[in-house]
Amino acid sequence: MGQVTKPGPKPDPVNELSLRFNQWANIGTARKSSRSRPRGISSEGALRFCSVEEDMVNGFPYEVPEEYRNMPLLKGRAAVDMKVKIKDNPNLEECVFHIVLDGYNAPVTAGNFVDLVERHFYDGMEIQRADGFVVQTGDPEGPAEGFIDPSTEKTRTIPLEIMVNGEKEPFYGATLEELGLYKAQTKLPFNAFGTMAMARDEFENNSGSSQIFWLLKESELTPSNANILDGRYAVFGYVTENEDFLADLKVGDVIESMQVVSGLDNLVNPSYKIAG
Repeated sequence: MGQVTKPGPKPDPVNELSLRFNQWANIGTARKSSRSRPRGISSEGALRFCSVEEDMVNGFPYEVPEEYRNMPLLKGRAAVDMKVKIKDNPNLEECVFHIVLDGYNAPVTAGNFVDLVERHFYDGMEIQRADGFVVQTGDPEGPAEGFIDPSTEKTRTIPLEIMVNGEKEPFYGATLEELGLYKAQTKLPFNAFGTMAMARDEFENNSGSSQIFWLLKESELTPSNANILDGRYAVFGYVTENEDFLADLKVGDVIESMQVVSGLDNLVNPSYKIAG
């Protein structure tokens, strides 16, 4: 996939983002492409927008729908350190990215990810897409495009999960556009360099499994809660340390390890403790 050239001296951010989106809309499949270094906001900004009033919550504030209640759920916050071995960069051999996960606003999505981290699913996996817009990984070797649950021998998928300001619990299985909530503000928007979200098939809302991506924030193209990513993909965390180095990652760089460094006790129904 080639670079997208901005049309004219004063490009329309919505049209430009639409062009970008058309090229990577099927974000459930990692694809190789060219890269350029974008702009972004600070990790402090990511934390500020994370919208988790952790100290004010007495227990988990709502019940996850019954059909998802037995899935791995993150009922609170957690943090993960991702160590990446970087190739072909004489100035940077490896980097540890610190990721804050928000299970208050995305318990199913964050819980699924923490469960996979504890399975060492991502250890040794390559960066599979780095095109200047997103960095993506999580597509395992073989024909499957997600995590195969050993207990079922089928791909484990999770529903699209979007929390909206003013709501007490997330919406599941539908985009905000499909729900008619065109002006709704998401609790976890694509508003920071290193915003982390679950990839899925373009035409199937509930097809997320193991593929994840980080947005390389470009503020003029992805204004918070005013772009076609918010409400379409489930954000569940932010890179809060070394996020700027995400732009230096290339296809083929290797994730040496992911490790949960805090909040593992907030994971409910962990499948990694069962057979497999």
